[in-house]
Amino acid sequence: MRVGAVATSDRGWIPLIAGVAMADAVAAQLPSMRAGRDVRLKWPNDVLVQGLKISGILAEVLPTDPHTVVLGAGVNTTMAKVDLPVPTATSFAALGVTVDEDRLLADFLTGLRDGIARLAVDGSAAVADDVAAHCATLGAKVTVSLPDGTTLHGTAARLDADGRLVVSADGVEAVVSAGDVVHVR
Repeated sequence: MRVGAVATSDRGWIPLIAGVAMADAVAAQLPSMRAGRDVRLKWPNDVLVQGLKISGILAEVLPTDPHTVVLGAGVNTTMAKVDLPVPTATSFAALGVTVDEDRLLADFLTGLRDGIARLAVDGSAAVADDVAAHCATLGAKVTVSLPDGTTLHGTAARLDADGRLVVSADGVEAVVSAGDVVHVR
């Protein structure tokens, strides 16, 4: 994606916007008669259905062009429950739903386009509430494995102005820009 219109300081929101777009696209595929379908974003890059991962998203700035972001998204569509790689994963097939992959992709791309446009025109404040509303991580007890090998335990308190996760532990807040987040049950 060409993101030159998005302020450099707001680009940390791009994977979160992609997560919201995917969460909405996934939710649109789940029939309304199936009460209790909980489709949420796990900070920073997973989409969960009833707490199980159905989609993952990765975003990276192109090293040769800082105005281009490569975005990848994977969705478990037809994988049978017995074939899922981990017990914390799910798929549309495991949920008993036949997915319209063309509609899923169209809805995701439309949501992504609209979210990036809002970010470019109005800045992070325009998308922050929507991301927070979709984010299952906020308010949860979490364990975060950080890139330096350390682990942080606490409560996911909020997102900061850059879309980073703020974890509160023993009255101290730590800002997490990258890490593997596990929701503690």
